[in-house]
Amino acid sequence: MELSRRELLTRTGQAAAVATAASTLTIGAAQAESGGGAGVKLTQGTNISVARSRDGKWLAIDLVTAIWVLPAAGGEARKLTDELQDATLPSFGPGNEIAFQSYRDGNYHLYVTGLDGGTPRQLTSGKFDHREPAFSPDGTKIAFVSDRAGSYGVHVLDVKSGAITQLTGVPDEAAAPQWSADGTRIIFTVGNAAVDVVSLDGKRERLVTAPAGMQLFGAAFGPGDQPSYTQMRPGQAELMLGTTAVVTGQDVFGFAPIWDGDSVLYTADGKIQLRANGSTKDIPFVATVPVRTTRRPHRTKNLAGGVVKGIASPVVSPDGKKIAFRALNAIYLLDDGRTRKLTTGKYFDSDPDFSPDGTKLIYASDRTGVAQLRVRDLNTGDDKVFALAPHAQLMPRYSPDGTRVAYLDQDGQLWIADQQGRRQVTPTLFQPGRPTWSKDGNTVALAAVKPFSRRFREGTSQILSVDLISGELKYTEPMPFRSIATRGDDGPVWSPDGKHIAFVVESVAWVVPVDAKGNFLGEPRQVTREFTDSLAWQGNNALVYLNNGRLRRSALDGRPTTIRHDLSWRRPKAPDRKVIHVGAYWDGEAHELKKNVDIVVENGAVKEIRPHHGRADVDASSLTAIPGLIDAHNHWHLRGRQWGARQGLVWLAYGVTTVRSPGDPVYQMIETREALAAGALVGPRFYATGEAVDGSRVYYNFMRPTLTRAQLDLELRRAHELDYDMIKTYVRLPVDLQRAAVQRSQVPLSSHYLYPAANIGMDGMEHVGATNRLGYSHTITRQGRAYQDVVALFASSGMSMTPTLFQSRALYDKDKSLATDERTRVLYPPWEYERNLADANNQGTPAGTWSRAILQGWVEFALKVHRGGGFVICGTDAPLDSPAVATHMNLRALVEYGFTPREALITATRNPAKWLGLPLGTIKPGVPADIAFVEGDPLTDIKAAANVKQVMVGGQLHRVADLLEPYRGEQPTFGAFAADLPALPSAVNKHWWHEPEWAERVCCDH
Repeated sequence: MELSRRELLTRTGQAAAVATAASTLTIGAAQAESGGGAGVKLTQGTNISVARSRDGKWLAIDLVTAIWVLPAAGGEARKLTDELQDATLPSFGPGNEIAFQSYRDGNYHLYVTGLDGGTPRQLTSGKFDHREPAFSPDGTKIAFVSDRAGSYGVHVLDVKSGAITQLTGVPDEAAAPQWSADGTRIIFTVGNAAVDVVSLDGKRERLVTAPAGMQLFGAAFGPGDQPSYTQMRPGQAELMLGTTAVVTGQDVFGFAPIWDGDSVLYTADGKIQLRANGSTKDIPFVATVPVRTTRRPHRTKNLAGGVVKGIASPVVSPDGKKIAFRALNAIYLLDDGRTRKLTTGKYFDSDPDFSPDGTKLIYASDRTGVAQLRVRDLNTGDDKVFALAPHAQLMPRYSPDGTRVAYLDQDGQLWIADQQGRRQVTPTLFQPGRPTWSKDGNTVALAAVKPFSRRFREGTSQILSVDLISGELKYTEPMPFRSIATRGDDGPVWSPDGKHIAFVVESVAWVVPVDAKGNFLGEPRQVTREFTDSLAWQGNNALVYLNNGRLRRSALDGRPTTIRHDLSWRRPKAPDRKVIHVGAYWDGEAHELKKNVDIVVENGAVKEIRPHHGRADVDASSLTAIPGLIDAHNHWHLRGRQWGARQGLVWLAYGVTTVRSPGDPVYQMIETREALAAGALVGPRFYATGEAVDGSRVYYNFMRPTLTRAQLDLELRRAHELDYDMIKTYVRLPVDLQRAAVQRSQVPLSSHYLYPAANIGMDGMEHVGATNRLGYSHTITRQGRAYQDVVALFASSGMSMTPTLFQSRALYDKDKSLATDERTRVLYPPWEYERNLADANNQGTPAGTWSRAILQGWVEFALKVHRGGGFVICGTDAPLDSPAVATHMNLRALVEYGFTPREALITATRNPAKWLGLPLGTIKPGVPADIAFVEGDPLTDIKAAANVKQVMVGGQLHRVADLLEPYRGEQPTFGAFAADLPALPSAVNKHWWHEPEWAERVCCDH
């Protein structure tokens, strides 16, 4: 259902003309693909691989996810595959055929094409990935790796018959197979930790084990059948032959080298290189690619109010007459169209559930400092803690008899509490969904991710059932190769009679008959035909759910109806006029501070800036005013329940007055956006999108698996009706659907990819080079370097780059002040503070995990883009990195390695404001009064930007001391912790993917 241009312009408030046609993506000259875009010449390639034809006349490279050929001596490259092919890792066979891997249809498959191009021929198919092909010497076979057998194993394809033979399997995670010269053996890496060889009869031998601290990539047979491979650690990449380093001091990319006697062809430092007779020469190339050089104008809306759409986690009373939910930072009860506010909204109260008799609500609240369970009597209003615990208690659900409560802690462990105590039920799970009970109370089910392999983290969101009697954990696909829509409130949800489970798949509701343990007794049946989120049963024959901000009810065999409510919101009146005397201010543009001025604020905006005279309402004469900072990449609700009301406070306490989220659970996001705008929650301005639009496999709990254009249209309709501020397309979405999203969306789009995104009209790229379906990045090398291709594409396209400098934590080796700052200590949840402090203390010791060498490369990359006319905006990926603290660590890192303090501040003020299309990031008459008041001069010392004493958002002034007050000192306690009872057998961890979300830096490990 493609939205009309008029409807989109009306609903989004855009007035500028919008491009609706995408480029024509066909094989041929580069300009044929450009749709009017400019041609950009590329003379270097970041993380390119190279192959050589059997006759030695041609080279093939995979530049900007396409296969190109050029003469072996170098020269102009000719493109063989189109942008939709998404082709990489070429391998020459006989007759100049080239095998490669392609992500064209949403899974990796093997293709071959001729030297003259034409339509490639597909060799593999199906729902598993087939990667990294290598032609055998005689051309009759192709070795490759695939997850078709439960992990990445080495397989061999007979080219003529199509038959596939598996040579290695579980528990291997094999990569990059290459043949021996006689075609009898295959060499490959295992988990980046070893090099093995396997013969065609299955005999296997380990050739190399990585030295401590090293990783191994790209194995091949060298002279004398010695193993050749790249050995890496931060700051060091060496091409090895046996135990001898033959190439050092270069950024070797880690693909299989090509040996011919004692000469070797490889890629490094952005180039194709040939080393022979002790010297190295470059093989030059030039490739021209089309780039769209104009981006659609956009102005983000500031919502003014209206009917509440941010209804989070609705549940229905046992008699079907009442609905409880979170909205505007409080718990509400809806009864016959009228809403009643049950909690004050001062803290973070969430996820209510009715007791079986309907007289009580259990919910989570952080009013004691961290989220704890509370029970509210709906008749008397009595409200008290339940089963107090030393950890967070989240997403509770009553058992059918009302004697027990299942809940999750901050690490994703499932617990059950009753009057006797609490016991752990599962090991740590990665971002699981809300639990649900079987009717007999002997089984609990919830949504959990099950990856396809350890090598690549993505999988499907399945139903994990926990037998509380036997201790068995069982994963069940909702449908083959399909995911539950999101792991939150989209199911599974057991019907009250225990006969059915409901869940959302591809944005519609399904119901399946089950036995007492949750085993499917039939095929799932689709029961809604409209956007469906956040399921709850109303009796045994109807579902209540959210539909683009509306509460809806649908009988399992009937039409949906809207459930009316009377809840609305509006922005509060702007604060009274204030005159603020500051010792100095930076307007967001100037190269020096302006001294001793009054900033007059009226109706939430700057009215006037004048030389100081007379009496001021606020004496900030010892402080410097700077524009409020903007963090343009964070995920408020990735740990939103764990952080609770603290999160908004910590952003403000560090001077961040605007945040942008490129991905969050949609109704959690909208609830928070409305609560902040309505003044019901204290925090910064919040601009955001809902779940990122992903492909057939997912990882995070807030990704939307999207497999077809029809479903993409559903996702974009949701984005439109819920007023998304942007859309993010994620790692496994194929280029064809990414292009369709650009054509259909009228809000900015961003992703993890630079090309062909720069040509199809995407507006930004997140991270210097984070999770990528390839397993590595084409924008940054493993050593943290980017080359001419990447810088030129950013500079010419105008796409934004949000670096998210995780490696900035390496700076803790010399200065830990932000990790120990009172604001961090008071406003971070205890476990977050302790983990952050431990990591900071590890830097500069052997236990440190962050690298100054890689950080320097990242910053130098960003600096080249910035000074080359590109568009760099500050963002941190918080809470994967530390909220607000990381914003300042990023700014300090920029300055440490080349940015001036002014340039760094512009990435966190003027630039992200421009991306949002909002008059923020500056202090001048007529703009919103978003101001941080700091000690010192941040234009000469960037650390001064963190010395925030007061902060203003829309004219509302906050003292940092007041922001800390709710969580300062000892938090109130309400009795002793409930007894910690022995864990159930099901709590024993038997699967490698059962780990907390924070266990590794999963955003940027690929």
